Amino acid sequence: MRDALRGWGGVTAMAVVCALVALVALCLPLTTDTTSAQNTTAATQTARTAAEEDCEAPEKQTLSPSSADGDTIRAIKNREGEKRKLIVGVDQNSYRWGYRNPNSGKTAELEGFDIDLVHRIAEDILGDPDAVQFKAIPTDQRIPAIKDGRVDMVVRTMTINCARIADVAFSAPYFKTGQQVLAPKSSPVEGYDDTLAGRRICTAAGSTAYSTLEADKKDGDLPASTDISTTVPNQLDCLVRLQLGEVDAVVTDGALAASQAAQDPTVQLKGDAFTAEYYGVAMKKDADDLVRRVNQILVDYRKDTANGWQASYDHWLSATLGKDAKKSEPPAPQYLRTTG
Repeated sequence: MRDALRGWGGVTAMAVVCALVALVALCLPLTTDTTSAQNTTAATQTARTAAEEDCEAPEKQTLSPSSADGDTIRAIKNREGEKRKLIVGVDQNSYRWGYRNPNSGKTAELEGFDIDLVHRIAEDILGDPDAVQFKAIPTDQRIPAIKDGRVDMVVRTMTINCARIADVAFSAPYFKTGQQVLAPKSSPVEGYDDTLAGRRICTAAGSTAYSTLEADKKDGDLPASTDISTTVPNQLDCLVRLQLGEVDAVVTDGALAASQAAQDPTVQLKGDAFTAEYYGVAMKKDADDLVRRVNQILVDYRKDTANGWQASYDHWLSATLGKDAKKSEPPAPQYLRTTG
């Protein structure tokens, strides 16, 4: 080695060695940072996988809040010109949740409890509550729209459940509800019980209501003669089927059913809610930074008594669900624990 380094050839060789040493020294922090990030991502994925395999409380399987920008949020912020908007899948037919109010002017802008939350998220991320591109999507297209990248998120009365957390990531819950039966006031149906025997029930395709009915019928908890074959793309279509006499009852989230009963005084909720469910904001599985950001927004939204969750509930939902919001307010959020 000593002989090889003599003369100009040795100087050149020494320079190469020094350069390599310097390069290694410069790369060390980067390698350390990359390894740390990989460890954190791996830990998060491990926690997620374990949660999915042992799913008993899906509403608790979300990431801790953070206001930091990651790749997903930076990509949203880097959209140029008119495209610099948050793209959100919503409903446009659910009264007081996400609907076009014909009395709001010629534009009939989207309004409702879910829409308020979307504006709050857009304001936090992009600094403008109106920097939103709304995409009306049917119930059965919520998950495909997220997975295909057609939307950044879905805010559409979407229940967090074990089947869905295998496909998308959810925020912490922002609303508590449960499945209920909606039927004509004159109907002999009394609730989710034996009075549904021989009755035709409508649910939205891909909804929690349908999967619950399907499982209960298989397990014998729903009368075998109950017909659950009628499914529709949008949940509101069930109300139309009920009005036309094509079905005898509708099963859907009680919060939505109450809004439908407010639209049609000939129908009413029958019996109590027979499940406990939570709505969450749905996003792509790998959008960890966006999930954490939305969770931080939800923390702040619930604390904001003047223009936050409670104010939105009072404005949109108190007329149909009652002035006491406690039964609809989700519990304090719990988050996945990750190490790394």
